[in-house]
Amino acid sequence: MIGLRAGDINMSTVTITAADINKLRQMTGAGMMDCRKALTENNGDFEAAIDWLRKKGQKVAALRGDRDAKEGVVLAKTTSDSKTGITLCLSSETDFVSKNEEFIAFAQSIIDAAIANNVKSAEELNEIQINGAKIADLINDKLASIGEKIGISKFERIDAEFVSSYIHGANRMGVLVGLNKDHAEVGKDIAMQIAAMNPVAVDASSISPEAVERERAIIVDLIKNDPKMVGKPDDMINKIAEGKLNAFFKESTLMAQAFVKDGGMSVADYIKSKDSDLKVLTFKRVALG
Repeated sequence: MIGLRAGDINMSTVTITAADINKLRQMTGAGMMDCRKALTENNGDFEAAIDWLRKKGQKVAALRGDRDAKEGVVLAKTTSDSKTGITLCLSSETDFVSKNEEFIAFAQSIIDAAIANNVKSAEELNEIQINGAKIADLINDKLASIGEKIGISKFERIDAEFVSSYIHGANRMGVLVGLNKDHAEVGKDIAMQIAAMNPVAVDASSISPEAVERERAIIVDLIKNDPKMVGKPDDMINKIAEGKLNAFFKESTLMAQAFVKDGGMSVADYIKSKDSDLKVLTFKRVALG
């Protein structure tokens, strides 16, 4: 027990609830007390609280776009011309529901409708009709019959010259990859790479300057807090930080990662070996926790 009551935790400028603390815990995996302190120290700012936790040496999710739903069905599908792909999660509270064949079929009918109607957002999808009924109403009907909360918790779309889709682990993860030209083999291999290695971006240049500076600041803070680095000059600290930042790019950006099917080459090398003009333009990854 950590002594949290149902009431709010009052601060001078913002009110932090137990739900806020639990949300940060779900986002980061950090302990409840650490999440409470992180939010308190950062006036309820979730992104600043995540940085605060990382600067304290905690390993939490950083930069990655996927925020995992706990249970549900994840599907990914492309249009017949492979120029558009959609991946979505129909979430549920328990795996008892998510593994039910009727629930999986319901999720499939939703993504089929999304593809057929060229849907661009979850909000738009909720208004689409299946057999004369809006998806939002069908979800509410399903909620009433199942007895637990369900909904479209994740929706991603890619448009490109060629889009490859991949579903991993019995509908627990969906991946979309956008390429500049048709290449089904590479599309599938890269989608499997993304599923396995969860990169944060296509390459270093795809990460915003603000995100890079944020990562660098965290690395510098961690180095300065290392007892072995006390009193060391700033130029040494900055040099070490650049090395760690480059290591981060190598581990966390798609093109620089070691190719999962052949660790002797990078993903960029693999793609070049198949077609020197082929490029990965973008990707999306939706996963259950």
